[in-house]
This record gives sequence, C-alpha cells and structure tokens, in this order.
Amino acid sequence: MLPKKYRLKKRVAFNATYKVKNSFHKDGITMFCGKEKSNDIPTKFGFVVSKKIHKRAVVRNRIKRLMRESLRLYIKDRKTGFDTKHISIIFVASTKLIDKRFKDIDSGIKKLMRCINA
Repeated sequence: MLPKKYRLKKRVAFNATYKVKNSFHKDGITMFCGKEKSNDIPTKFGFVVSKKIHKRAVVRNRIKRLMRESLRLYIKDRKTGFDTKHISIIFVASTKLIDKRFKDIDSGIKKLMRCINA
C-alpha cells in the first residue's frame, strides 16, 4: 500500500493538477503533473480509472492496485534519492490496461517517472 504521505485525496487537489495541463502518455497510462513545488513537502500521487474503462468495479480496482504497487516499489527503490519537482501527479488509465500484467504496467509507470525526472 502506498504510504499516506504520498496519497492525493481531495477533489480540489485533483482539479488543480488537471488545470496545469502538463501531461505525458506511455503504454496506456496518462500522467498529469501539477505545479512545481518550492518547499519540502512530499509529492502526492492520485490514480484514476473511469467507468468508461470498464463497467465492473473489480476490474477498475485491480488496475488501480497494480498502478499503486508499481509506484510504491519505484519509491522504495529510490528511498534515499526519491524526489520530483511537482506537488502532485495523477495517473489515469486507459482501456489498454484491462488485460495487462503487472510487469507491463510497472514498465509504463517507470517510463513516465523517467520523463518527469529528466
């Protein structure tokens, strides 16, 4: 499970992140990046899987769980040097992720995180 300090929860925060209009897309995952941060608060992450992706909540929740786990492992691997320059980041899934395995989703998340850290 993703630690609480990294979770983006409030609707206002999601809307503010979308308004920045800074996005990247790789392997069926779209990433929206919020404003650049100036203080030492950790970057917060949100995950969105719409009902348009799949009707059943079980499938949508599975996709979110896989994306969260991938990000958790990414953060854990870079524990000493993990930092991004954004306040908030949202990952949005597309229909391509319905039948994907964990390693496919993991590679997509890693590619996106490399895009913003470069």
